[in-house]
Amino acid sequence: MNFILLSGGSGKRLWPLSNDVRSKQFLKLFQNEAGEYESMAQRLLRQLRAAFPDASVTIATGESQKSAVLNQLAEPDGGGISVCCEPARRDTFPAIALAAAYLYSEQGLGEDEPVIVCPIDPFVGPDYFAALARLERAVRQDAASLVLMGAAPTYPSAKYGYFLPGPAPAGQGENGEGVRPVAWFREKPSEEQAAGYIAEGALWNCGVFGFRLGYLLGILAGYLPAKTYREVYEHYGELPRTSFDYAVAEREKAVGCIRFEGAWKDVGTWNTLAEVMSQPALGNVVLGSGCENVHAVNELEQPLLVMGAKDMIVAAGPDGVLVSDKHQSSYIKPYVDGLHQRVMFEEKSWGSFRVLLEGPHGHSMTVHLAVRAGGQMSYHCHQNRDEVWTVLSGRGRATVEGRETPMGPGTVLRLPAGARHTLRAETAMELIEVQLGCAVEDADVKQF
Repeated sequence: MNFILLSGGSGKRLWPLSNDVRSKQFLKLFQNEAGEYESMAQRLLRQLRAAFPDASVTIATGESQKSAVLNQLAEPDGGGISVCCEPARRDTFPAIALAAAYLYSEQGLGEDEPVIVCPIDPFVGPDYFAALARLERAVRQDAASLVLMGAAPTYPSAKYGYFLPGPAPAGQGENGEGVRPVAWFREKPSEEQAAGYIAEGALWNCGVFGFRLGYLLGILAGYLPAKTYREVYEHYGELPRTSFDYAVAEREKAVGCIRFEGAWKDVGTWNTLAEVMSQPALGNVVLGSGCENVHAVNELEQPLLVMGAKDMIVAAGPDGVLVSDKHQSSYIKPYVDGLHQRVMFEEKSWGSFRVLLEGPHGHSMTVHLAVRAGGQMSYHCHQNRDEVWTVLSGRGRATVEGRETPMGPGTVLRLPAGARHTLRAETAMELIEVQLGCAVEDADVKQF
């Protein structure tokens, strides 16, 4: 099977743990069977691998999430996922079209091959993957040019789009996979409208669909005279900034759907996240007396004490602290949009960094670096700042202007402005990095 997993989003609704470069799907808030914490993306990929061990998986994402994807999802054998990175955010249709071109010209996938597209972050069980197998079989049977999967609604939500399965054409009936035509689509309605749609038999549009690769390449040709990944990448800005639903699904006459009856959650707000958390408190948290229906998450070292609270979300992370009524926590995005601060935590392909202290006037910054075993930074330099590395734990090798230096606990290394440098970790490493200069800013980096 061939999968395109969509990884996007700006990370505003699960602030302060998520941010512009750390979207909700990368938050490690879920326990697996071994008791280890994993992210939504890691959870879904683990489940997909269990269901389809030999599946081809391509993750469509943007530059801002590429490092987190590689850090969390790159598989040890190196033969697992591929990453198709869009040069700019242009919604789901351009992202999927670019990924389709990538499968065709870079992966050598034939135009007759079925492709299944789904989000990287739904909270689902094993029956979801059985439904994906039904979806793929429906595409192979040519049940429709485009086949959607709709989840049976559990309540009238204003957060999802809806579509209505229509009656099977006269004399045809459903095929073995239960495919029905789609009668209509409705974008995110009011709760009152949603209740009416559900009464008619509408399904949640959960953003899962299948098609033969050549079908989407044909639609792409209507926008660009291009078929290869490199051509589409170069002309990406010419594609419309629009969703796949609007550009393809709602315009397609031969669109079918299958119904999924199992549990499906788009965990996009603190309120919905609380519903699937395995325990009410994560991290260094104490829930004191009088707490009722409270969920708290703490990513900081300092203890978090909550007492006498009811129906609350409390979250503390490097970017800030949230204290909210559970219902109101679904409406934090406008407030977060009004906050203007640098990203204090970011995952990199080699590990992660966390800002500990910003000095006055932008002339200094102290950062904690965590480098995974085998991780290696790019070979780069900074023009406007010096850096000082102090190794706290682990071992590796630094290369500065072509000269290699072994690094271990207690090693201090000064990196003057303009000096090209990199670090390769032989074991997991932790370092303190002090940046000093006339202008300490993220943009001051040149890679070689």
